Amino acid sequence: MAQKPSIPKGTRDFSPIEVAKRSYIMNTIRTQFQRYGFQPIETPSFENSSTLMGKYGEEGDRLIFKILNSGDYLRKVKDDTFAKANSNALTLQISEKALRYDLTVPFARYVVQHQNEIDFPFKRYQMQPVWRADRPQKGRFREFYQCDADVVGSDSLWQEIEFVQLYDAVFTTLKLEGVTIKMNNRKILSGIAEVIGASDKLIDFTVALDKLDKIGEDGVTKEMLSKGITQEAIDKVAPLFTLSGSFGDQLTILTDLLSDSELGKEGIEELTFINNAIEELGLESAQLQLDVTLARGLNYYTGAIFEVSAPEGVKMGSVGGGGRYADLTGVFGLKDVSGVGISFGLDRIYLVLEELDLFPEEAIEGTKVMFINFGEKEALYAMKAIKALRAKGIPAVLYPDVAKMKKQMTYANRREIPFVILAGDQEMEAGTYTVKDMVAGKQEAIPLDALIARLS
Repeated sequence: MAQKPSIPKGTRDFSPIEVAKRSYIMNTIRTQFQRYGFQPIETPSFENSSTLMGKYGEEGDRLIFKILNSGDYLRKVKDDTFAKANSNALTLQISEKALRYDLTVPFARYVVQHQNEIDFPFKRYQMQPVWRADRPQKGRFREFYQCDADVVGSDSLWQEIEFVQLYDAVFTTLKLEGVTIKMNNRKILSGIAEVIGASDKLIDFTVALDKLDKIGEDGVTKEMLSKGITQEAIDKVAPLFTLSGSFGDQLTILTDLLSDSELGKEGIEELTFINNAIEELGLESAQLQLDVTLARGLNYYTGAIFEVSAPEGVKMGSVGGGGRYADLTGVFGLKDVSGVGISFGLDRIYLVLEELDLFPEEAIEGTKVMFINFGEKEALYAMKAIKALRAKGIPAVLYPDVAKMKKQMTYANRREIPFVILAGDQEMEAGTYTVKDMVAGKQEAIPLDALIARLS
């Protein structure tokens, strides 16, 4: 007996309805990207390993899927590499390419490679799948789509303000209310580390601080101590553990804490400018919140940091994030090109909309009308109407085989097709079509122009 086929863990098949719902989200995001002036690009699903490795930190590098060289990939491996049994050394000799881990680093490579063809500032959006060898769990997959927008070649903070508005516009259109756009600034985190005398342990400090909502103050303190951060330094940073209030109130507290750090004060000034502008412009459904524990992407973020949380009560991680990077393209030889970007987590947004039952009916509408097949003459008569309906943008099909009426009707019901057309000898003679409303159960015979009007 043949073994039942399966797919790798962390990947999924999508049914027609699921694809329709995903397309609804992507089309919504794409529309807003274009409305905000972003241009689409696409990059290959895999890159040279040298492009990706070393850009995401040690943990990120471990999650990159490597692609074996084609042919006899072991033939060129040196004997001493086998003898040492060093997997990292072996990988370098048998794999030269890897699946992209995100869209940001390939975008940086794209900018450098095509810099003479690009008009700066360059606003691009990209909606493609990425791959991570992560442990699969709810909302976390090994293959998933990212929907990114970035601006490179501008230091202006108006870009950050537009990204806050862009997030708000997308989630408002999706009718997903109560989304929180969390913001922080790398300069503030660096300033805090500086004033407590832990600049050399910035990453350890921020990684621990980022866990405050999960392990609490005692857990953060314990982790910081284990990383060599002194109790005296932790005491200085203690006000952060209970920081609350409005965006402005928190900035006031941070201003006192960072009075001796020029870099920290610069971060506060940037966040103050962004917050003041957003207060003046207003948001429709999202709220902007300062979260000083937010520390994602410190390997390349140098300014603003974004993370978007689902509405309260929905058990889901972030549904978006991003930040500013001062010199991401520098690793590829193009120095001092500042950029800022955000990403929408398509798969997580899908799960949130599903949980809250926010998908509109039109998002999953498929075939609108099916013609019953009574035979060759009748089918040709039906196909003339189908051609006219399709020309008007109405999805219409003919049941392909001559079969019992019950079988054809059952098929229409299972496909949730709302209208069925019967066109036999009587209709052909009268030049009409009998349209049956599958929901109301009513039917009537009408000419083609009336049928088109009815279904439009």
